[in-house]
Amino acid sequence: MRATVRLAPEIDGDAAPAPSVAPRDHMEAARLPHVVVVGGGFGGITVAKALAHAPVRVTLIDKRNYHLFQPLLYQVATAGLSPAQIAAPIRTIFRGQKNATVLMEEVSGVDVAAREVLTGASRVPFDYLVLATGARHSYFGHDDWEPFAPGLKTLEDATAIRARILSAFERAETERDKTEIARLMTFIVVGGGPTGVELAGKIIEIARHALRKEFRNIDPATARVLLVEAGPRLLPAFPEVLSRDAKKRLEKLGVEVLLGQPVSACDVMGAVVGGTQIPASTILWAAGVASSPAARWLGVPADRAGRTIVGSDLTAPGHPNIFVIGDAASAKSANGKTVPGLAAAAKQQGHYVAQAIEAKLSGRATRKPFRYTDFGNLATVGRNAAVIDMGKLKLTGFPAWVLWSVAHIFFLIGFRSRLTVAVDWIWSYLSYRRSARLITGASDPPKPSS
Repeated sequence: MRATVRLAPEIDGDAAPAPSVAPRDHMEAARLPHVVVVGGGFGGITVAKALAHAPVRVTLIDKRNYHLFQPLLYQVATAGLSPAQIAAPIRTIFRGQKNATVLMEEVSGVDVAAREVLTGASRVPFDYLVLATGARHSYFGHDDWEPFAPGLKTLEDATAIRARILSAFERAETERDKTEIARLMTFIVVGGGPTGVELAGKIIEIARHALRKEFRNIDPATARVLLVEAGPRLLPAFPEVLSRDAKKRLEKLGVEVLLGQPVSACDVMGAVVGGTQIPASTILWAAGVASSPAARWLGVPADRAGRTIVGSDLTAPGHPNIFVIGDAASAKSANGKTVPGLAAAAKQQGHYVAQAIEAKLSGRATRKPFRYTDFGNLATVGRNAAVIDMGKLKLTGFPAWVLWSVAHIFFLIGFRSRLTVAVDWIWSYLSYRRSARLITGASDPPKPSS
């Protein structure tokens, strides 16, 4: 998911669990229809929780044991928050739901004929299957760039990026060659969507404020941060007036915004942008996503990004008992518009699918086509500015930043540390300091050959 929040209620993992169907014995439970959900993101969690009252067995499979609040992932990457503040154990979310089982397994495929999900340990049979397997970053055919330009989709990505950013300043402090110091203190963010805008704004904030007076041989404020976008403007999903405002505010912060200049090469020394070689030790990728292999598993058509092309009821073509949602799906809303790959869309799809499964179980008529409701679009731009698009209401600057902050904290329902996030943000705002500036568990990027 991109680092943009659509206004919609969040998953409540800490609230008292709703009553759920509790079979009297194992034999009775085994006779219940089995719903298998693959993926513990917004869509998958929503489906599983929405079936708490249904006469079904629910098995949720994910290769990780936590649910991630992805819109705040960039805050971990820029040392604003720690990983535990934006993630919650999946088992904790379902601890009170008696009809739900959680398996920490990596899915390798689907046997459609046998109605089984294939994992490394076993085969999991299903009556209904929901694939909510998310997406990864795409390098548009240049996967060899990944070691030099990591993307941001997981906690592991975030902590590795945090290590690269902070290590660049540490290495510059011990370097004596001025050319190498300049390369070490140059940061290139590729992609002008919400994630790229938010990363660039936070990196310049770290350089100009958080690290001020902490180094003796270098001045972190001299760091260069470049935001590169191949298209004509930033934030293409926002109205043009908000795109212009975001660009203006980033440039005021000190970010160099390069529009209409695609990246044609990335290596250990830097990147080629618009035909010009820019020496840089840290390149971050925020341009484009590639879907999971769900379409390949099912043997059904996919779009150019690899997303499964689903029907109006979110089922895979020819498979009325298999649903694909979230970033794994290419879906149209009932109004004909493409459903965006965002958290709120996945949650709405999750509720729809749960209701569709219950309708199938009861023999009711097919539900109306899925309709996506757009509640708004938010992105932060630096320290105390944001842009918000809520239809007729468009906000920029400090008022937008306040609403952005309140919305994100509110949507952290289900995460034990919601209060600590609010405290950290207030402290960071008043002091300019970052609370999670630790270099842990990640290697430095490849070093130039001597």
